[in-house]
Amino acid sequence: MTIKLKIPTGRSAPQGRKGQPRGRDPIVRFALLGFLCAALVVMGVFAYWYVKYDRIIEQRFRGPVFASSAKIYATPRVVKVGAKVTSAGLAAELQRAGYSQKDGESPMGSYRLRAGSIEVLPGPESYHSQEAATIMVSGGEVTAISSRSAGELAAYELEPQLVTALFDVEQRSKRQLVKYDDIPKILVEAVTSIEDRRFFQHSGVNYLRLVQAAWIDFTHQRHQQGGSTITMQLSRAFFLSPEKTLKRKLIEMLIAVELEQKFSKQQIFEFYANRVDLGQRGSFTISGFAEGSHSYFNKDLKDITVPEAALLAGLIQAPSALSPYRHPERALERRNTVLESMVETHAITREQADKAKATPLKLAPPNVEASDAPYFVDMVRDTITSKLNEREVNEQSYRIYTTLDPELQRAAAQAVEAGIKLVDDQVTKMRTKRTKVGKNKYETTVAPGPQAQVALVAMDPHTGEIKALVGGRNYGMSQLNHALAKRPTGSIFKPFVYAAAMNTAIDGSPTVITPASMVSDQPSTFSYGDQIYEPRNYKEEYHGDVTLRYALALSLNNATVKVAEEVGYDKVADLARSAGIGSVKATPAMALGAYDATPVDMTSAYTSFANGGVRLSPVFVNSVRNSKGDIITNFGTEKKQVLDPRVAFVMTDMLQGVVNFGTAFNAVRGRGFNAPAAGKTGSSHDGWFAGYTSNLLCIVWVGYDDYSDLRLSGAQTAGPIWGEFMKRAVALPAYSDVRDFSQPEGVVDVQLDKVTNRLATPSCPDTYTIAFIAGTEPHDTCDQSGGVSGFFSRIFGGNSEKALPPPTASGNPTAPGGVQSEEEARKKKGLFGKIADVFKGDSGSHDKNTRPPSKTGADKAPQ
Repeated sequence: MTIKLKIPTGRSAPQGRKGQPRGRDPIVRFALLGFLCAALVVMGVFAYWYVKYDRIIEQRFRGPVFASSAKIYATPRVVKVGAKVTSAGLAAELQRAGYSQKDGESPMGSYRLRAGSIEVLPGPESYHSQEAATIMVSGGEVTAISSRSAGELAAYELEPQLVTALFDVEQRSKRQLVKYDDIPKILVEAVTSIEDRRFFQHSGVNYLRLVQAAWIDFTHQRHQQGGSTITMQLSRAFFLSPEKTLKRKLIEMLIAVELEQKFSKQQIFEFYANRVDLGQRGSFTISGFAEGSHSYFNKDLKDITVPEAALLAGLIQAPSALSPYRHPERALERRNTVLESMVETHAITREQADKAKATPLKLAPPNVEASDAPYFVDMVRDTITSKLNEREVNEQSYRIYTTLDPELQRAAAQAVEAGIKLVDDQVTKMRTKRTKVGKNKYETTVAPGPQAQVALVAMDPHTGEIKALVGGRNYGMSQLNHALAKRPTGSIFKPFVYAAAMNTAIDGSPTVITPASMVSDQPSTFSYGDQIYEPRNYKEEYHGDVTLRYALALSLNNATVKVAEEVGYDKVADLARSAGIGSVKATPAMALGAYDATPVDMTSAYTSFANGGVRLSPVFVNSVRNSKGDIITNFGTEKKQVLDPRVAFVMTDMLQGVVNFGTAFNAVRGRGFNAPAAGKTGSSHDGWFAGYTSNLLCIVWVGYDDYSDLRLSGAQTAGPIWGEFMKRAVALPAYSDVRDFSQPEGVVDVQLDKVTNRLATPSCPDTYTIAFIAGTEPHDTCDQSGGVSGFFSRIFGGNSEKALPPPTASGNPTAPGGVQSEEEARKKKGLFGKIADVFKGDSGSHDKNTRPPSKTGADKAPQ
């Protein structure tokens, strides 16, 4: 029997719908085709973005990564024979300026340190010519300076110090570059422990951690370490915006993978260490760990300790919210969290962590103004970009050499910080009200109001160079530069009125007015066109007939307007405009500073007095040079003869009276500043003080941004800041040589009798000294009887109704507040003055100005 077997030739095809094989099912075919197309699209999109960012990364890292920004330098420090320095100190300063100890190692220059001397050799890229000099030092003092070509020198300029990088177009930052090998191991471990524990193992993306972070975000919880690796953070910092979208996250991951393929882990961490943001210092971003170590601890990165490394690592998460200056508790808590993470990763032991946790925050003083001068840097940027292309300036790494003196800037910052606190205290006291709410119960409230702002401008009166500038009390809170804000000038304008009066001695005027001429200080009405102007003295105090010197020293409003009227409003306005106060109009209110000018404008205008009558325009930048030190452009001051040197000196002599016995006495002499100085207080709605010595001119302004009345005089607000600043300035070697003001030919000093204001003789021993333009001094003596009376007597100083407040041998006034005592004043008044004093107290006038004139009402200074 035959048996037949049927051997199957293959497996039966899976049956789909209606018994058809599944491979032939159109739905399956369509799904497979769709998947294939989708895969091709995804691969195509990935390839597009991969190639795109590969090119971007290549371009970004082709040249120097952090070198494309201009640099701003301070003015060169001048070392003089006799200066208190050491060779090691000079060497350290040269190192900070880029000099090396070996020849040829730095194009900026080199130095040779020897026993008792240091030789300075500027290089081809130095600010100075390549002329070597040797500075001899013994016992902490410079004993001699010599150069190979010029021989013995009295002084030598060191290489200018770097203030900051300017702008890299997108942001302005302070950064010190550091190599990976120079980063302390403890800092690397601190950063990786808190930011990316598997940094040295993963390929750019930690997928497990990313999914975990995403899930926790989805459930609205918090995860302290986030989902981004260090490489992803670097990707975002270099190439992407901070927006939180899925597309950005995917691109961030793609770039991270590409960075890992192109660079080693050490290179990536080095980029990160130089790029990471660690907060703000004034107007600058603190970029990189090296700059962070300098900003927060004032030390080199290599010298940081375990708790300091943990603090820097902790700041990465939220530099502003965790700022150790503004939020020390948060910063401390975050630092301790990092230390715990370092224990978990075995970077440190538990004992080391506990010891570090017990360490308090030890931070460098947060003095932004002293080292950074943000308002000044903004002014420099505006000056440069108005003349040169900003992108070119940065891409070519230009060097911008400015007029800033870092030591004087530090003094300015400290004076403002101390002085504005005194202003705040006075404002708070005025706003505090104690109200009775029940029997023996009182409630103290402080009315709300604006915060006082401040500006300080310090200039070399003989070069026009701005040496220090503070534009506000806190750059982080307000970037408005108040040194450039126009405000009513108040009484610091009054010297221009008196200068116009002194001009009558040389301009051929039929009537010559001198500092000893008399003017009436009584309530008066002034007409100008169809306007009526009725100024009032502060506290309604009037002094009868007074000398011009007395009227300026006590800032008497009515007397000042009367002088302007006598001279001619047009002449006063022309003089002021010539000095650079462009907004002035020839009206009575002009005499009391009703028109606007900026503190910088007024500083420049006051050089007319401090610089022998020559007005200098302000200078912020000396030169711009390329990266090799070649000059691109130079800047300089504009000079204009505004006053005759004799008039300028007579005005300086009168302004010394303001400081020595007038409205500024308590603010200046009372604060221990005793060097020869001239100045003027000013008050409108704001407080002003303008003053100068033989080598430094400074103007201070205090006021509210909303133009509301400060209700405090310049002597109470700006004056103490000026006095504090000048006291610090003269302690610096560059400004310590304060001398008496230089008297030009054609000016004579005359001793006058205090009672008659005539030439003193032995029979009139109570005298004071006053400067006159030669030929205009009084000729009558104090013991002569009679004399011209009336108007001409007042003009020529022959009236004895009012004498100047007499200074003592020490220069201080004999009566409190710098004015005559009430008894002395009453003795020298006429009958009507004595009668008036019965109904009204007569004390020294304070400095307070009036508002601009109105057509309908009297103009009275606010009390």
